[in-house]
Amino acid sequence: MGACRSTNRLKENESLITKLEINGIENTFSDQAYSYVSLDIRPNAPLNLWIYNTFNPNGRKTLGEAPRILDSSLVEVSRLQLEKFLKTKGFLNAKVNSDIKIHKKRAKVIFNAQQNEKFDFRNITFDIKDSSIKDLYLSKRKIFTHIREGKRFDEDSIAYERDQIYLLMKKNGYYEFVRPYVRAKIDTNLNSHQADVEIQILNPGDSTHQKYYLDNTYLRIQPTNANLANVKPDTLRVDSQYKFFDYSKFFKPEKLTNYIFLSHGNEYNISDVELTTQRLFDLNVFKSITVDFTKKKDQLNTLVGLVDMIPLKKKSNRIDGEYTFNSSITGVNAGFTYQNKNTFGGAEVFEVKFRGGFQFDKNLSGNLNDRLLSSDYQIGASLNFPRLITPFNIPSNSKNAVPRTRIAVNYQIYNLRESYLRRVLGTTLTYDWAETKYKSHSITPVSIQYVQGRISRDLQEYLESQGNSFFLATLRSQLVASSSYTYTYNLSRLTSLSNFTFFNGTLEVGGNTAALVSNVIAKNRNDLGNTILGVPYYQFVRLEGDMRFYKGFGGERQLVTRINPGVGYYYGNMPSLPFDKQFFAGGSSGIRAWQARTLGPGNYNRSSLESDSVRLRLRNLDQLGDIKFEGNVEYRFKILNDFFGSKVKGATFVDFGNIWRLKDNPDFPGSQFQFKRLWSQMAIGTGFGLRFDVSFFVFRLDAGLKLKDPQFSGSDQWIGKYYFDRQAKRAFKNRYAITNNPDRYSTTQIQFGIGMPF
Repeated sequence: MGACRSTNRLKENESLITKLEINGIENTFSDQAYSYVSLDIRPNAPLNLWIYNTFNPNGRKTLGEAPRILDSSLVEVSRLQLEKFLKTKGFLNAKVNSDIKIHKKRAKVIFNAQQNEKFDFRNITFDIKDSSIKDLYLSKRKIFTHIREGKRFDEDSIAYERDQIYLLMKKNGYYEFVRPYVRAKIDTNLNSHQADVEIQILNPGDSTHQKYYLDNTYLRIQPTNANLANVKPDTLRVDSQYKFFDYSKFFKPEKLTNYIFLSHGNEYNISDVELTTQRLFDLNVFKSITVDFTKKKDQLNTLVGLVDMIPLKKKSNRIDGEYTFNSSITGVNAGFTYQNKNTFGGAEVFEVKFRGGFQFDKNLSGNLNDRLLSSDYQIGASLNFPRLITPFNIPSNSKNAVPRTRIAVNYQIYNLRESYLRRVLGTTLTYDWAETKYKSHSITPVSIQYVQGRISRDLQEYLESQGNSFFLATLRSQLVASSSYTYTYNLSRLTSLSNFTFFNGTLEVGGNTAALVSNVIAKNRNDLGNTILGVPYYQFVRLEGDMRFYKGFGGERQLVTRINPGVGYYYGNMPSLPFDKQFFAGGSSGIRAWQARTLGPGNYNRSSLESDSVRLRLRNLDQLGDIKFEGNVEYRFKILNDFFGSKVKGATFVDFGNIWRLKDNPDFPGSQFQFKRLWSQMAIGTGFGLRFDVSFFVFRLDAGLKLKDPQFSGSDQWIGKYYFDRQAKRAFKNRYAITNNPDRYSTTQIQFGIGMPF
């Protein structure tokens, strides 16, 4: 910290501002008051200043923040601004004094405020010449007003009232209404610390305000390059009120009318204009949308609408990749995505994805190919319709969000070195829609996966000799058919810094239809259970929830608390949940001090496996569970406003939880969930992270540190002690390498991610 606040480069009469105090202002306004202090006399963030001093030796570059040097004129300006701010908040007699203390070229700036007695609203009166405007305002005023008799006088409340009056008029037909028509006359000369307010709404000259109604609407779809020269459009009139001019010749206009909320004969309503713009953008096929109006020549109170749309490029490609590492294991993934927007002329999106990935273990001997641990190849295709396509008619409501129907098919080949080969062919049908702005639903009535599994002879013989039905079922051919429902609350608020609660819950049921079919047709069995067309099927119920509590503290500071429980119950035909439906712990969005699929279940330690080769072959397969509970507490804050074009934010966090098995299994000692052993089976990690916000996505880097690892017993679970004893840490890792070979133990874990963890 001392290095960060270095004063070595300062001139003789310069002082670095290291502390700022604002005293005497109640907590309700403290954060807002701070923003009225000039930015140039607020103390630097230590990291920002360290970056500047380290990477700008000549002071010519702009990395980090230049030192904030004391300027007495800016102190005086800030004092006056603070005084003015307090007066806008009802403390009309407020006084603010400033003080500066300097020690060894370090300056402390202190503002001492005397708020004095606050003023309250007394009488609220109205001067509104237009009776229609007056009746509308007074009938709706109680819904939004912050100006009430006896409440603290606040100029922000008056400004809010003016804005709400403006919006009220624009929502009720008054197309030409503008903000300057609304004024507030304030009288504070009452010698009683009270203020009288008169709300005035002026008329446009000598006439009253005119209410406007909508006529027909013209919709123009321009070419992607917005060049209309020498292009003859396709034209179509829909429902007699919409006339389309499609210069792009890509669209079937009648399919877009569900997202146009400008109806012939309705009053002009700015909310309908904004809703039309937003829903057309939500289709993800337009890059520019404008809505404008002109008065109809023969009917001056009638508006003709014009919606101008410029499409995105119809076809696009994207290549992406990632590199992952954890102690001895490294991996690389690359993907290619092709999109065709507006496939059938109704804003449908057809997408094809290819992805390939490899994992390598540097502890294995030989060349790069000999160190190959696994390979994963995937191809998938999906078709997304911006409407609900069902066998029966469901009224489509696009006011809250664009409803969607998604059909997807995918194929995957996963090969784990000398262990097993897994081929998966799957298809899903999903419906998404919004009940309100904050409540959304998703139903997947059909999800079918056919898995063809092939186990290496050595591994199969070992599993059969151990009587391990779990892995025999998991790794062999199988059928997983299920239906699911998901409810989400407050998804639209996740990017805000306000106080709110988020919830996402999913219920999935699988195998009952397959069981019914199996009972109807001739029953066939193999050594795992009943089959359909020679393949065993799963029956299960799976429930998972994600609840988060967001608390904002101003200045882009936010505390997020999250709990993520889940449970799966298998019954009937197979002795476990399907592989893809089992829970795992760790990873970039879970308990970040562990790599994904390397924590739990319970107190399970991989040293219990028979040999090094078995541990290698079952890696990422044995640490799965039927029950999951993860919790996270994360504090987020801003670090830099501009770092190579991105905003940098920081986070500190504590993660905890684990996964468990419902039933005791001798192949996984200590893995069963038991309340009396809950604390000893709980993993705890902490850490810090950086988030680089480049406006269209967030790149995330987290460093997780293990504190408590349940695979050990007693005091050995507290891994945190090794951070302070390097020799003991080395000895501990060496012992682990012997008992758990080829696994290696890492007390820390670096996690990369795109987007926020939650």
